Amino acid sequence: MRTLAVLLLSAAFASRAQAPREEAASPRQKAVIVKAAHLIDGIGEAPRGPSAVLVRGDRIEAVGSPEEIAAKAPAGAEVIDLGEAWLLPGLIDAHTHVLLQGDITAADYDVQLLKESIPYRALRAAAAVRTSLWNGFTSLRDVETEGAMYADVDVKNAIARGVIPGPRLSVATRSLAPTGMYPLLGYSWELKLPKGVHIADSVDGLRLAVREQVEHGADWIKYYSDRKYYKGKDAARPLRSWVNYRDDEARAIVEEAHRLGKKVAAHAMAWDGIDSALRAGVDTIEHGDGLTDDLLDRMVKAGTYWCPTIYVGAYVAEGRGGIWPALVKMEEKAFARALHKKVRIAYGTDAGGYAWTENQAKELSYFVNYGMAPMAAIQAATSVAADLLDPMCAPGALECSHSDVGRIEPGRFADLIAVTKSPLADISELERVRFVMKGGDVFRNEVRK
Repeated sequence: MRTLAVLLLSAAFASRAQAPREEAASPRQKAVIVKAAHLIDGIGEAPRGPSAVLVRGDRIEAVGSPEEIAAKAPAGAEVIDLGEAWLLPGLIDAHTHVLLQGDITAADYDVQLLKESIPYRALRAAAAVRTSLWNGFTSLRDVETEGAMYADVDVKNAIARGVIPGPRLSVATRSLAPTGMYPLLGYSWELKLPKGVHIADSVDGLRLAVREQVEHGADWIKYYSDRKYYKGKDAARPLRSWVNYRDDEARAIVEEAHRLGKKVAAHAMAWDGIDSALRAGVDTIEHGDGLTDDLLDRMVKAGTYWCPTIYVGAYVAEGRGGIWPALVKMEEKAFARALHKKVRIAYGTDAGGYAWTENQAKELSYFVNYGMAPMAAIQAATSVAADLLDPMCAPGALECSHSDVGRIEPGRFADLIAVTKSPLADISELERVRFVMKGGDVFRNEVRK
């Protein structure tokens, strides 16, 4: 009998010990109404007037006029009145490196890989993602750790579990490159040094590398399609490069990733690298400074997204020298052609390639200065980037899932930001975000009625 009593007591204590964890894990159902004089929903061509968003738990339940939402809201709902502010979806940056802290020169890069441990870099990443969220970015696609192995998965999980504040992360872990094609390079052959990427060669080796990355938590696969950029003799192809992978190798990366339900991003700056990546069937072209009409036409036909990462090019050009200053002008011309051809341009900044003290929203001004309408620029950083983040469709599925971000509409995550002046009149207003809600939680509110 004593044994039975002990077992019953032990079971009771275990049940009581587990109860708080189960309660903490359950979704919050508190209702919150967020009101503002103006609303940009991420999909409409014009802003709305006085609007309200009903949030329940971490999702948007309804969007409408303040009167409509007041009638739908349960008694006791909390009201956040932002007065004359402009309410928008949380911003999305589809090209970042949270484990990197700027690398204008090769020396900057080498110091991080040789003198900073991965735990230390992860701590710096925690500060970076907090800054990003504070600036209104509620979702990021992080496209490689630059030598920090799978630490981006740890940062992603720490955010998701509430250990640290930060945007939702979609991570690509370790980018792929062939032997001898990516730093650290140029040191004594007697030294075994770390690399900034996952070195993989041959069709079988690349399939294995993709599987390993997926095993360790990769949401995306990224690879380096080209290197060594130079001006071409042919005016139709002004920027040329050396291609890293043979066609069969590049196709193996894409085929294996897609077979495992993961999309593929290709670092491809010049004509040759972009051409190779498009032949392989990648989902996004990163950088793309040397895009030409023929390549853009192929992207439109295939539905391939482009992440231009304009600001980082301007930021590092002077320090890197060589061809880099010329790349800035080349990309401006490519951007104009892409707009004309209606290429899917998604907002991606390469933050981490420049210091995280720089506001990620600065790229929006480049989009507008290069010819994109302010509303289209906002959509590039909301609904278009969200579509890029959508998971791959399962073969034969009648419906596809989506990323649940980038739009203010029922069923999406309650990721909302606000600014005090019109971003349509001055897109740089989005560098001055004053309200940030992510998943129904308010992380910043400096709006004064």
